[in-house]
Amino acid sequence: MGETAERRALITGITGQDGSYLAEFLLDRGYEVHGIIRRVSSFNTSRIDHLYQDIHEDDRRLTLHYGDVADGTNLTRLMTEIQPHEVYNLAAQSHVRTSFDIPEYTADATALGTLRLLDAIRDSGTRARFYQASSSEMYGNAPAVQSETTQFQPRSPYAISKLFAYWTTVNYRESYGIHASNGILFNHESPRRGETFLTRKVTRSVARILAGKERYLYLGNLEALRDWGYAPEYVEAMWLMLQQEQPDDYVVATGESHSVREFVETSFDLVGLKWEDFVRFDARYVRPAEVDHLEGDSSKARKALGWEPRTDFRGLVRTMLLHDMTEELGEEKACAAFKDQGVLVA
Repeated sequence: MGETAERRALITGITGQDGSYLAEFLLDRGYEVHGIIRRVSSFNTSRIDHLYQDIHEDDRRLTLHYGDVADGTNLTRLMTEIQPHEVYNLAAQSHVRTSFDIPEYTADATALGTLRLLDAIRDSGTRARFYQASSSEMYGNAPAVQSETTQFQPRSPYAISKLFAYWTTVNYRESYGIHASNGILFNHESPRRGETFLTRKVTRSVARILAGKERYLYLGNLEALRDWGYAPEYVEAMWLMLQQEQPDDYVVATGESHSVREFVETSFDLVGLKWEDFVRFDARYVRPAEVDHLEGDSSKARKALGWEPRTDFRGLVRTMLLHDMTEELGEEKACAAFKDQGVLVA
């Protein structure tokens, strides 16, 4: 693979949670990083603003390009111009509940977007290694614990689209010899998680309730079980997959599951509140087809990649909650709220 100082990486979805952490990770290892962003009328780069470098800087190692996975011609042009050594496809319509409302767009971005990107690698003659962000949602209601050999049972337009992308990646690997790997990532969260996603919605609402800005938190199914990890650790697994001599598919997960109810209870408990006093049910947040239990067996990734999760469930909740409380209350009051409950604050 050569020295990382000579490596170029292209990231789709660079402005998202995973894309921003991956960009940091690669830049820290001396990569030249290129990211594709969609042209919109307002700024949508807040997660990577701290990485921004002016185009006039001589030693610039982060470059952003306008593009979209819906535009195959532009993807091929960018692939030809950049000639990346590694391509990380993190672009998608990634909200499961929303995919029921916009299934066609979800399929175009999430499924066909992957096809267009792989075609761009093939058509441009680039010998790039390819990472596809696959999802535990592809397992649907397959019995837990799920591994690389578990049969997929997708239960949402998002999961179906991700499954198309998964098998497209396998097909291009087997048909065209592309070094293409799927990372089947189970739920991974952080303070950079979008505010409409369950975990961030919970921690942000707790902070806003403490600040007197909200009264109630409205949620749907509290009984769903999920395998939650810490996003910065998961992007390391993405990179490790592309450092292997042979491409393959890997589950990335903590190996333990917790219910939505437990996530909510832990969030409120950390600041001394009873969750029952603040949480209300709203049927609008229930999916037409629910997924009951996702829990990953990542033994293959741990053995082959040497990857291990390092942040436990309570530590993950605390990290997210402290960030949102700091935003709403200020650092001093946020830390005081935790210290009152005997929680060690880093």
